[in-house]
Amino acid sequence: MKINKTKTYTDLAVFALAILLVLLGLPLFIMGVQLLVLGGSAYYALAGAAIIVSGGLMLAGSVKGVWLYLMAVALTWPWAFWEVGTDVWALLPRVFGPSLLAIAVALTIPVFHRRDGEKTVVTRKV
Repeated sequence: MKINKTKTYTDLAVFALAILLVLLGLPLFIMGVQLLVLGGSAYYALAGAAIIVSGGLMLAGSVKGVWLYLMAVALTWPWAFWEVGTDVWALLPRVFGPSLLAIAVALTIPVFHRRDGEKTVVTRKV
């Protein structure tokens, strides 16, 4: 059996997205720990750690990184409402960026399934 190790543009895009997650997660984690030491919310440290780990898992070729990031974003929404209520302008910086990035991360799921040899709707031959 011949294994094709050729990298495609989608593989490179997933790699770039995973690197971006790690780079965005690092300052969030570091400053979140500083905030926690000062008596602030633990959310930022936890979210930063989750984003770093999800990026690392994606770099390792695991779809678990995708699910971890999507779970972190799903938990960001209730936290944001708890923190600022229904003030749209206060919610926007807390949920817009992570949600926009979640769309890009979710779009990588077929790439991971293709890597695992699973057939998806996108890659299935008719």
